[in-house]
Amino acid sequence: MSRASKSKNSGGSRVKRVLLHPVGKAIVGFSVFAMVASTGIFLYFYSKYATIVEDKLARGPYANTSKLYGAPQTLSLGDELSSDDVVAALQRAGYTESRGNRMGWFHLREDGVEVFPGVDSYFEQEAHVVKFEKSRVTQIISLGDNTERTQFWLEPELITNLFDRNRERRRVVRFDDIPPIVRNALLSAEDKRFFMHAGFDPIRVLGSAWVDIKEGRNSQGASTLSMQLARSLLLTNERSWKRKIPEVLITLHLERKLTKEEIFEHYANQIYLGRVGSFNIHGLGEGAQVYLGKDLRKLTLPEAAELCGIIQSPSGNNPFRNPDRTKKRRNIVLGMMRDNKYITLDEFEKASKSEITVRQGGQESDNTPYFVDLVNDRLVTKFQDHDFQANSYRVYTSLDPNLQRAAGEAVRVGLKEVDDRLTRMGRTPAKGWPQVQVALVSLDARTGELKALIGGRDYAASQLNRALAKRPAGSIFKAFVYAAVLSSAVDGSPAPFTPISRVVDEPTTFWFSGKAYEPNNYKGEFHGSVTMRQALAKSMNVPAVKFAEQIGYGKVVQLARKAGMNTVQATPAAALGSYDVQPLEIAGAYTIFPGRGVFTQPHWIKLIRDQDGKAIFNEKPVRREALDGRVAYMTTNLLEEVMRSGTGAGARSKGFYLPAAGKTGTSHDGWFAGFTTELITVVWIGYDDYRELGLEGAYSALPVWTEFMKRAHKLRPYKRAGGFAAPDGVIQVEVDSASGKLGACGGQGRPEVFLVGTQPLESCAGGETQVASWEVDDPERHAPEAPKERPRNIAQRATSIPAATPPPEPPAPAQPAEPQRRGIFGRILEVFKK
Repeated sequence: MSRASKSKNSGGSRVKRVLLHPVGKAIVGFSVFAMVASTGIFLYFYSKYATIVEDKLARGPYANTSKLYGAPQTLSLGDELSSDDVVAALQRAGYTESRGNRMGWFHLREDGVEVFPGVDSYFEQEAHVVKFEKSRVTQIISLGDNTERTQFWLEPELITNLFDRNRERRRVVRFDDIPPIVRNALLSAEDKRFFMHAGFDPIRVLGSAWVDIKEGRNSQGASTLSMQLARSLLLTNERSWKRKIPEVLITLHLERKLTKEEIFEHYANQIYLGRVGSFNIHGLGEGAQVYLGKDLRKLTLPEAAELCGIIQSPSGNNPFRNPDRTKKRRNIVLGMMRDNKYITLDEFEKASKSEITVRQGGQESDNTPYFVDLVNDRLVTKFQDHDFQANSYRVYTSLDPNLQRAAGEAVRVGLKEVDDRLTRMGRTPAKGWPQVQVALVSLDARTGELKALIGGRDYAASQLNRALAKRPAGSIFKAFVYAAVLSSAVDGSPAPFTPISRVVDEPTTFWFSGKAYEPNNYKGEFHGSVTMRQALAKSMNVPAVKFAEQIGYGKVVQLARKAGMNTVQATPAAALGSYDVQPLEIAGAYTIFPGRGVFTQPHWIKLIRDQDGKAIFNEKPVRREALDGRVAYMTTNLLEEVMRSGTGAGARSKGFYLPAAGKTGTSHDGWFAGFTTELITVVWIGYDDYRELGLEGAYSALPVWTEFMKRAHKLRPYKRAGGFAAPDGVIQVEVDSASGKLGACGGQGRPEVFLVGTQPLESCAGGETQVASWEVDDPERHAPEAPKERPRNIAQRATSIPAATPPPEPPAPAQPAEPQRRGIFGRILEVFKK
């Protein structure tokens, strides 16, 4: 036998002896047991975590909350916009070029855009093609019957998801919607071998766990995109080596269950990108909007690198707080993209030299959360049987996202002017003064829909919604005082008031409920005999109380309550806006003026659909008649004078020239309430701690209002603002300012509005003058005299009138004895009898 054979036989014998030895048997048995046990444990835990993954994926990997949408926009023939504008609006609404998209899809062609609403669309409308020429809509064609249309509705824009209990904000995107430049930036920054590996690198994972044990710290390196997804999507926030085992098991199942594209998509929607205000920002889609102010699909190379660079350290690389660190990290990501051959050297050098992109206005301009909170509060109180945080409802609101963005910018620009004024007054943080706060409410003048809302200058610093805070209205309430006074012309009063009715503006003591009330004018200035128009334009206080007293404070309260203001009491102070109102409340009250006397309650939720598309709520606006339409127009005409020659004239000097009406207000705070034929906007400026602002409304609220209205009326839906049309029953004649007679007796004539039959009939030349189509042949008929003031006998004042019930009318102002004198309706009937 050869030596080799002997050696082989000898080795085999030794193995047999070892295996037959009791110790050898034990080792073999233990090894087999260990292998079986390990396999069983692995299968048990794999099955456990696989079940978790399956359940999570079945229910949806993200917080399943409701989505909040703005109002739909219309396209009309002749509108000035391009196909790119329409595509951008469709993408913001969730449309893509994929035909399988549930919201809808579009196809861009040379002459226009084809739009195909999906099953989740707001509309039940057919597909259309919108054609353009030289950035103007030239044709709208229904693809259903190939007929032309004059209008087309664009899908409502997604505002945000209704934040869940963790206050997460996320804007879901699909893999196909993520542009290659963003994918490449993400891969370079986080996992360049993602599409090549099997989900994790065992050596790097074990190395990371060993560092954790040896150095007693929680290293999080060596994680692939799949492992990060497993960690963020399905595990707790615990950071230790013990978590590596389930992390690996979940990663294995994700890689087996999902395609690489699906994993990438889930990661892109789940990744944490920091905290803005009180919200946690998740996903690249929301991150692009919050930090860059852009749609993810529109990012440039440096913007894509900037966004993906935030992932490494969301707090440290926050572009709002640390722009230098953000730029440094962005350039590192650009360098990785260059090394990975995703970009050229020239592209790298050009992109790395550019400035970082930060959403215009910065973090403070994102004031949509105030509106989101308002919607959320209404859903909680009105729909208690529905869980909007655990179900995918679609809530369609009245908010105009473009107008909301204009509001944010206007507040930023307008507040800078206010801050500068306060600084010159010595009101600085260094001297213990807090920042001044702001509220802005803008309603559709026709429908009462809430189109834009700002509840404060910085939601991150304070979530208090000042649009709902109650403060004294000040002089913006005078519009309702004079509307009530002018109503005397339609309620049968024998001596109706008109815009040329006069009172004396002088220091006056008013007695009410046994107490003296002595209002003062601004700077203590008094102007003698003034007309109603002059008194309102210059916001004189004493005349406002005198006019209110003569018709009865109860009449003012009645109108206020019809207009939705229920806290006003029948006292002299009511005439000067001493009672608390909300900015949203006063905006609703002002709907009676452009609305021809009809009050429309502000509303902001239009439609709610459940996850199956079934409508569970359809808005039915609350409307009621509060004021005669003719009186509403006359009051509007007086408020136009405020903008023309009164306390609101500053809006004109700042470049806002459209027909508008409004009123300044100064209490503890600054106010401005004004409107065009398109929008009603109210602005409040003041301090949260109720300290005196020290700035009139003309220098605090009006700059913000003006900046907003200039921006708003450049937007397509509001460009058509025009003059206020007079209704039937209102006449305009030239009246001498001094005498109140028809014409221009001393060269001081001006046009004035009256209810038909209340205008002056005596001309400067003497005698009565025929006006319009009225046949006046009764020589004894003449214009009603301006009501005389009541005697100022302070020992004989009225007693208090309970606020719960309107007080009785005060005695009519003293008039000369004229048995033949008739009320306005009697006079009108008599004309037709002649």
